[in-house]
Order: sequence, then structure tokens, then C-alpha cells
Amino acid sequence: MGAHILQRVILSVPVLFGVLLLGFMLLQLVPGDVAMVIGGPQATPEVLEQIRQEMGLNRPLVVQFGLYIGRVLQGDLGYSMINNTPVISELADAIGPTAELVVACLIWSVPIGIALGTVAAVYRGKLLDRLIIAISVTGVSTPVFFIGLMLIMWLGYHWELFPFLGREGPLWTLQGLSHIALPALTLGLTFIGPVARMTRTAALEVLNADYVRTARAKGLTERVVIIHHVLRNALIPVVTLIGLQAGFLLGGAVVTETIFSWPGVGRLAVGAILSRDLPMAQGSILVLAVSFIVINLIVDLLYGVLDPRVGKR
Repeated sequence: MGAHILQRVILSVPVLFGVLLLGFMLLQLVPGDVAMVIGGPQATPEVLEQIRQEMGLNRPLVVQFGLYIGRVLQGDLGYSMINNTPVISELADAIGPTAELVVACLIWSVPIGIALGTVAAVYRGKLLDRLIIAISVTGVSTPVFFIGLMLIMWLGYHWELFPFLGREGPLWTLQGLSHIALPALTLGLTFIGPVARMTRTAALEVLNADYVRTARAKGLTERVVIIHHVLRNALIPVVTLIGLQAGFLLGGAVVTETIFSWPGVGRLAVGAILSRDLPMAQGSILVLAVSFIVINLIVDLLYGVLDPRVGKR
């Protein structure tokens, strides 16, 4: 299992390099002059040229990217052009809220999605199955921003059940829970559908397996058969889906954080790109890419727990 994880870590290096290269090149396409952002609209051409020379902006892109990679390897992500604060310190403050949002989303959406998919498989072809499929398709088809705006309008504004702007504390406090409720609901409602559909498909394949028939023949109750024999084997493709959906989840977190003014990495990235704050934008992309890789490594670890044969390959 250790060799398997080490292999996955090594394979993640070129992926991370590709993400950094792609992010660096895309940020070059953002309109605006970085030197103008730093110097301000009143800066003279001489001052702008001096800023470009100091930051290396007049060098070829290959050289700029090489210098950037060198700084990243030394743990130096530069200073924000807007706030003049270290990028790494601002990202450190934003990682916690983003992690809280993702965890709060997964805690409720994954169990509900698995439960819905299992119920749909058990009652295949019946009204309950069709109702769950309809709910799943609706959740998958509805954009994140639309769900967020609907929740703000009804649960936040009309009924005043939950606050819908900012973060007032960590997840384990009452204020923190009330403020994260709507963002976590928004992100989770789009996540339930794929989990439920994958669980249903996987459970249907397992329900007809020989070992399930053997378990029933031994006199086990249907509840025990479903939980101990069907779900354990059906969860492997579900875990795969959760890992693959991590990118979608982080992308959804960017939109959700922007809508709810949640002080996470996604909102920081959007603000940095709009203000042409290149060091902050590049740092945010780096953190999101590393988060995606870490989530997939966790998924690999779960493979070993669900299927011990994975660790022996």
C-alpha cells in the first residue's frame, strides 16, 4: 500500500507542473498591465518601465515561468500587488474556510446520496426509484449559482432562517454553523445527484451477484445483506466518483464562496484575477491544484480500505 501511495505521489509531480504552467499562461491572457496596477494610473512611463524591469515582466515568458517555479520550490509565492502582504499568509488564512466548506458539504451530501442511490436500487423500477432519479437529474442539471441565489432568497431573505453573507466563526461554533449552512447546502445539492446515480448503478450490479444470493440463502435479513454485502462492494466506484468530482467541487466552491462572500481560496482567486494580482492568482491556483491532488490521494487510501487487493498490486 505504501508503494502504491508513493507511486501516486510521484505521478502527481508532472500533473502539478502542468497545472502551474497552464495557470501561468492563462493569466498572461488576462487584459491589463501589471505595472499599471502597481504604479497606478498616474504613474509615468519611466516608472512603469522601472517596475517591469524590477519584476522581470519585460523578460521572455519562459524565463518568467522558470523564475516563478524557482520561487515556488523555495516556498516563496511573492507579495500581493494589492495589499502588499505575503501571498502565503493570505492563502493560509483562506485555506481553513475553504476546507470547512468542502467538509460541511461532504458530511451531509455523501451519506444522503449513497442512501438515496441504495433505496433506488432496492426499489428498482418503482415510483420511489423514478422519483430519486428525477431528483438526481435535477440536482446535476441545476447550476450552482442558481441554487445559491434561490437559497439566499427563500431561506436567507424571506424566512430569515440563516445568514447568507460572510463567515462569523469556525465550524464547531453555533455562529459558524449558521453561517456555513447555506453555502454547504448550495454545494451539496449539486453533489447528491452524481453520488446517488453512481450508487444506484453499482448497487444494481452487486444485488445480482452470487455472494449476495448466498448471504440471503444463509438466512440473513435484507437489511444486513444490503449494508454488509451490497454497499461495501458498491462503494468502490462511488469513492472513485467522489475523487473525480473533487475538481467540480472546488470549482463549485469558487462560485459558492463568491456568492456568499465566504472568505476562502476560491473567492480570493476570483478577486486576484479580476484585479490582475498575479502572485495572488498564481498562489490560489497552486493551492487549488494541490488540494485536488491531495483529495485523490485520500481516495487512493480509501481504495485500500474498501478493497485490500489494491494495496497488494
